Amino acid sequence: MTGAGFRAMALALPGTEEAPHFERSAFRVRRIYASLASDGRSANLNLSPEEQAHYAALLPNHVRPVPDAWGARGWTEVTLPDLDPETLEGPLRAAWTRGSARRL
Repeated sequence: MTGAGFRAMALALPGTEEAPHFERSAFRVRRIYASLASDGRSANLNLSPEEQAHYAALLPNHVRPVPDAWGARGWTEVTLPDLDPETLEGPLRAAWTRGSARRL
């Protein structure tokens, strides 16, 4: 998976818009659900802590919590090289679902 491939997958999800976010590109519907590093080698996804634990166990070489409190809230780093698009689809869709949900 490349940064360009990640960007294409994210922008293909309904309602997704891309905007700059510090040194990254952010993808959002109602809220930011993913960001892409400027070098295109990693992305951060907004998963639930349970989803984060699931994908980290399933893909230990590619998925890990973001350091500090952000990771405890579910923000998850995904290393993109050597990751195929089919494998990324599940966690990316889970993040998109969180980003498109209405807050109660």
